[in-house]
Amino acid sequence: MSFLLRQRLPVQLFSVCRTFVVSRGMASANTEFLINDPKYSFLKDLGLKTINYGVYDGSWKGSGPVVQSICPSNGRVIAEVNQGTVQDYEACVKAAEEAWNVWADLPAPQRGEIVRQIGDALRKNLVPLGKLVSLEMGKILPEGIGEVQEYVDICDYAVGLSRTFAGAIYPSERPGHVLMEKWNPIGVVGVISAFNFPIAVYGWNSAIAMVCGDTLLWKSAGTTPLIAIATTHIIADVLKNNNLPGAVASLCCGSSVVGQAMAEDSRIKLLSFTGSTQVGHQVGLQVQKRFGRHLLELGGNNAIIVAEDADLNMVVQATLFACVGTAGQRCTTTRRLILHKSVYDEVLAKLKKAYAQVINRVGDPLEDGTLVGPLHGLDSVKQYKNTIEEVRKQGGTIEFGGKVMDRPGYFVEPTIVTGLKHDNKLVHEECFAPIVYVLKTDSVQEAIKWNNEVTQGLSSSIFTQSVGNIFEWIGPKGSDCGIVNVNIPTSGAEIGGAFGGEKHTGGGRESGSDSWKQYMRRSTITINHSKNLPLAQGIKFE
Repeated sequence: MSFLLRQRLPVQLFSVCRTFVVSRGMASANTEFLINDPKYSFLKDLGLKTINYGVYDGSWKGSGPVVQSICPSNGRVIAEVNQGTVQDYEACVKAAEEAWNVWADLPAPQRGEIVRQIGDALRKNLVPLGKLVSLEMGKILPEGIGEVQEYVDICDYAVGLSRTFAGAIYPSERPGHVLMEKWNPIGVVGVISAFNFPIAVYGWNSAIAMVCGDTLLWKSAGTTPLIAIATTHIIADVLKNNNLPGAVASLCCGSSVVGQAMAEDSRIKLLSFTGSTQVGHQVGLQVQKRFGRHLLELGGNNAIIVAEDADLNMVVQATLFACVGTAGQRCTTTRRLILHKSVYDEVLAKLKKAYAQVINRVGDPLEDGTLVGPLHGLDSVKQYKNTIEEVRKQGGTIEFGGKVMDRPGYFVEPTIVTGLKHDNKLVHEECFAPIVYVLKTDSVQEAIKWNNEVTQGLSSSIFTQSVGNIFEWIGPKGSDCGIVNVNIPTSGAEIGGAFGGEKHTGGGRESGSDSWKQYMRRSTITINHSKNLPLAQGIKFE
């Protein structure tokens, strides 16, 4: 991530969405849709309409309920989506299987060429897609454009991968034999993405899966369907222009029953799920029941450790974005700031000063100069309020923020909390909002133990100039997270490395490194090109 971002709210089984108007419901049925406002003309430039079909299997359809996508910045309806049903899902799976028979036969470099064209098409739509991400998800425009750019980048990466992922040849102990390893595509890959990274997570999965020879079936978060629809339009045009089946990249926006069907369906050879640990655990169990593969990108409770020799100006700059960027709704957002006692007071004072400057730049994510947008929905605001109330009950101190902002939309103040112990239940839970717990430690060794004591294991970082601290941190008794950083924040992972975490974060890996192996099946092959039939280990059966 991220999968990424990513959604962390308690939800129904396999659901990464909430009912639009009820749970995010500041919108009135009489409110004019934003898609018809000239200010948001980019929506129609992306092929969106007042009412949009949310299912694509080579043709657009949707026989489920019509739901509304709400803008978190003002609570107004952007547009409506005709969702899919289980029957629509069934049509998508069948079409994806049929498309796989065509797609898998293409040489990998040819599949890479299609992905290259998808990347180019995304480049042409970089700004309007970025604006849509900001409008529907709520992150500021530079982040929205950056998320689309991440999809473009992973397309570039996948193009190169299409000519380089390789098997192996090993020495055989038997004369006249060749021992080799080959990778083949697995089939249909399901992707259930979350609201906080509504396009990048799909990009990580789809670009790699496509060059590997798999077809895709995407279920977007229920609160960000327009991004999925606009993205699928772009991909579908590329496939059509190359006379390829549209169901190579199918889409089924729908309720939790669609997600449930994906988890239970043995035709979905790999299910990539980005969301809460609670729901991810259930997804994993359902997929494992059928001996399927799952790729889980779940919760994070990420910490920055600041040693006594750290560059404090760098610390404050890095911590600010890591804590308040995306309004605290990144899976890699810093939730815990563990400060050595010798620098605690100075860092806290500087951080509060930095927050005071940011609070005046909370606002509409599409406006220039905005640094922090809204929370994604009313449920997020309620979770923020409940957490702040619980902090006060347990004796914590609100050093900065702690309030819901009195304005349209779902805005809250970025918040700094002190006074809670490192093992407090609140500190160990992930509130998907801009709240950071500041802790005082006596040593780096103690801080590492605190970093590792939570159930999640996504991202972590230490700020230090000590070579000894660095190698202890990245060593066997250091951070137990999937992402282990030094002198950079917990957020902002590059696409070239494998993204994912350990423990209750799910263990999945997306994007770079050898993550591609999850989208393929490995065959160990022995070829006898001699006239003899020797057995391995010298066994004689005569």
